[in-house]
Amino acid sequence: MIKGNIQYRDPFLETVASKLGRGRRKAVTKPNWSISPQWEVLKNADADELVEVLKKQCLLIHTQFIETTAAQLSDKMMHVFDEYEVKSAVIAKDNRFQEFGLDNEITKAWPIAGIHIHEWDPLLKEKNIEASERSDIGIIFSDMTLAESGTVVVFSDKNKGRSINLLPKTCLCIIPKSTIVPRLTQAAEHISRQIKKGSHLSSCVDFITGPSNSADIELNLIVGVHGPIKASYIVVQDK
Repeated sequence: MIKGNIQYRDPFLETVASKLGRGRRKAVTKPNWSISPQWEVLKNADADELVEVLKKQCLLIHTQFIETTAAQLSDKMMHVFDEYEVKSAVIAKDNRFQEFGLDNEITKAWPIAGIHIHEWDPLLKEKNIEASERSDIGIIFSDMTLAESGTVVVFSDKNKGRSINLLPKTCLCIIPKSTIVPRLTQAAEHISRQIKKGSHLSSCVDFITGPSNSADIELNLIVGVHGPIKASYIVVQDK
């Protein structure tokens, strides 16, 4: 991977510091907060309790919620396809499709049912975006899931473009139960840990909370302005 270089950073920061009337600080000391309420929300909730919180939140964000096992995952997905009259789908090049036993469905069962599948391929470049625009549904796996807000977190990469969950009319997200955490606090901590370890971090981290919803100053709700008009979450038991 080619990494960019930051040009003229030091002179820029020196100028900012001088305008503030002080010397440039070489390090920032993180404050030691006496109270941290963000860690108390759902602090002692177990996995099943987090699923129930997520389920209730899905009602508020107008998102279909389905809970299943890995063995029944394909049948549940086909139910969603039938409900939304899906004829085309775009998916990520993600090993989890194989891990959850969906490889046969992708290559055989779904095409036989008349569903055209486009798998994201970085070599195809813009053709992936065009396929996403034409697709009835985009299918992704959640990397982290925030129970409190009903938010799916997706770390995009070359095999998993953000167009998959942005351009199709419907977004179907498969949520491994183990990915569910209480709230944004835990997601931010995870990202911070990756940065401290020097691990590669996605240049695009998507936080998806149900279908696209926008409201003007008079609170007139408009759906589908900047994303899918429908969303379905399928929580899968993976442990």
